[in-house]
Amino acid sequence: MTADEFIAAALRNPVNEAIATGLARIGLPDAWLVSGCLVQTVWNALTGRAIGYGINDYDVFYYDPDTSWEAENTIIHDMQRRLAHLGATIEVRNQARVHLWYPGKHGVPYPPLRCATEGIDRFLTRNTQVGLRRIGDCYETYAPHGFGDIAGMMVRPNPGPNFSAGNYTEKAKRWKALWPELTILPADRA
Repeated sequence: MTADEFIAAALRNPVNEAIATGLARIGLPDAWLVSGCLVQTVWNALTGRAIGYGINDYDVFYYDPDTSWEAENTIIHDMQRRLAHLGATIEVRNQARVHLWYPGKHGVPYPPLRCATEGIDRFLTRNTQVGLRRIGDCYETYAPHGFGDIAGMMVRPNPGPNFSAGNYTEKAKRWKALWPELTILPADRA
């Protein structure tokens, strides 16, 4: 799967397209639509399912050096207000402040990040290490491992600094129940 094929499949979901367009309009710094909403849309396109099937939420990463909760909360509420018409759950997170709350929530360390794509690099699975953003009339992707696992419906662990075998196994089990075509590699096999 090429980047262009991935973009075309991901944008078949009108919510993905609306969020990417909305992010471009407001100019949120280093902003990306990321992870599951993109991958799961592609899986749905590949398997002939309804395009929004199985998608719980839509994740947006941005990077702003202001690590205050108040600044992030303002952005969260602004995005919810702007995109409420979509009827989707949109999770917006400033990647500059993830290291402040992640260890308490997930029980594993999380070194500080320098940009939003470093947050994408730390996803539990390699197939979800993907981001999409709109720049003018064009779309840009970030996919450090390419699109092969997405197209091949392969789920493999990303043995990064915050990897949790338990969290990986739980996520993979949920996905396998929704998309039985998936091949799931064990948590100890990258």
